[in-house]
Amino acid sequence: MGLDTGQLKSALDTLAQQEAGFAKALAHSGYPQPRHRAPGFETLLRTIMGQQVSVAAANSIWNRLEALLGDGCPPERLLAQDFDALRGCGLSRQKQSYARSLAELCVSGDLQLDALPSDDEAAISYLTQVKGIGRWSAEIYLLFAEGRSDVWPAGDLAVQEAVKRLLSLPERPGEKETRAAAQGWSPHRGAAAVFAWHIYATGFEAI
Repeated sequence: MGLDTGQLKSALDTLAQQEAGFAKALAHSGYPQPRHRAPGFETLLRTIMGQQVSVAAANSIWNRLEALLGDGCPPERLLAQDFDALRGCGLSRQKQSYARSLAELCVSGDLQLDALPSDDEAAISYLTQVKGIGRWSAEIYLLFAEGRSDVWPAGDLAVQEAVKRLLSLPERPGEKETRAAAQGWSPHRGAAAVFAWHIYATGFEAI
């Protein structure tokens, strides 16, 4: 469900009042469009499919997988396929392992995606127990599928580059520095993350 247009605008207006870089970036790039994903198995599976490949490659894999399994790639249908069928869709051995593990947890009910902890860190810890779901994947899920307003994926390279531009830093900060730089942006770090991808894509550079 993600953050909606009104939430993004309100949060970014607040950040622009406290951080000159946000004001400059808003003047250059405008407000970002919302990013929404449906909560549940499909979105987490798509996150796994997109790891370490381009957006175009991830979309191609997903389209082939849906053609094989049907809309949304139901977990029961995924589990019924053999290795070669999934490999034909572009899934490596490792990604098949992750996808099957996720599907099994959802089918068994051991993974309750409709009842995640309300605390963001607790929810991240819960999701990262799933094979193939790291902190970045968990943060992306919470931000885009649940619309959590203060999630900050500091390990994302585009977010790090955007922080460099927003704060006019001499070099792109690492994950630790990126996380520390955004502490003062709470409770609006989710909007800051969406904005970070936006200004990275639109080529904003601080003067």
